Amino acid sequence: MLGVLAWRNIWRNRNRSLITMASIAGAVMLSVVTVSLQKGVWDNLVRNVVSLYTGYVQVHGKGFWDEQTLDNSFEVSDSVLQTVLHTEGVTGMSPRIEAFALASVGEKTRGCLAVGIEPEAEDRLTHLRAKITSGHFIKDGSDHALVAEGLAEKLHLSVGDTLVLLSQGYFGSTAAGQYQIAGILHFGSPELNESVCYLSLQAARYWLDAPDRATALALSLDDPRNLGRVQHALKAALPQTLEVMTWEEMMPEIVQHIKTDTAGMYIFIGVLYLLISFGIFSTLLMMLSERQREFGMLVALGMRKGKIAAVVLMESVFLTLTGSLAGLLLSWPVVWYLTEYPIRIGGEFAKIYERFGFEAVFPATVYAPIFIEQTLVVLGVGLVLALYPALQILRLDPVAAMRK
Repeated sequence: MLGVLAWRNIWRNRNRSLITMASIAGAVMLSVVTVSLQKGVWDNLVRNVVSLYTGYVQVHGKGFWDEQTLDNSFEVSDSVLQTVLHTEGVTGMSPRIEAFALASVGEKTRGCLAVGIEPEAEDRLTHLRAKITSGHFIKDGSDHALVAEGLAEKLHLSVGDTLVLLSQGYFGSTAAGQYQIAGILHFGSPELNESVCYLSLQAARYWLDAPDRATALALSLDDPRNLGRVQHALKAALPQTLEVMTWEEMMPEIVQHIKTDTAGMYIFIGVLYLLISFGIFSTLLMMLSERQREFGMLVALGMRKGKIAAVVLMESVFLTLTGSLAGLLLSWPVVWYLTEYPIRIGGEFAKIYERFGFEAVFPATVYAPIFIEQTLVVLGVGLVLALYPALQILRLDPVAAMRK
């Protein structure tokens, strides 16, 4: 009965109620879209960073990340491979052997990072094939090489040319090899774009005289949110001579950047909710002021103050809940559209993002907890603000109220 009365009271002043609901709906929609867009952008950035090179998780020898040399490589045994592949949450693995080398063509020489890979496994992890701008992808056991675009420009290389690589082998001897260029790669990261070349894992091991060895196993996961659980499981299952690191540990600057940006976003959302709180509170104050005489008469006729306060509280809940649900319904198609058709920036702005290794694409993400959290926050704000008129009614002097 009280609920029906509260619902009818909302529509006694239709314009005021609709304006209040619209402001609440707008706040919910703006907050949901903002948080979804921010999460989508950072998820996309993490995917880009991971797909550039690191993988979500890496297994390597103790001390390799601090001193990345062949001396800190490890022997890839079948037991290690089976342990990694059968760990719950791991969907793929790409073994690598890395060495810093001198890349030479004629009289031109540049330092580079030479990486031996299993081509198909690496492509599944980092989508390497899609980064080829000219030429073709290499095959397992091939004696051909893939060279990053920036390095190729410095050495005046093109597809079909021969590249000479000089380095130090695993046992200390000089490692020298020459490889025909099969393809040119383009990376968004300038650091990779100017310094990396790829060989097949078999060719790289032969070149470095390091049979059955690898410097890292890069892993892909079924769900990036299982990062910590997969790392813990691998640490418990693998030998103590091996180290398991997540992309967050390998690139702490990205994590710090995400935290800083998230804090700024929540300040913006906080200001938005503060403005909405004033809007809801002013509506409740107007309602309380306009209905003072009504409340006084109801108390004089014998209606208990507690029931009047409960009706006013329900009115506030109905206003807030209706506005929040409307905001959810409005935000869903917007978030879905930004997920399917992300914002893309072109021109000079895109080049600036690419220089920092970021793709100039800004997608949203349809993530249910975002919708639920923002609705609960607005509903909570409405409930807290509704306590003020309820308390005022409990203190109401019916004689003084009827004189107004």
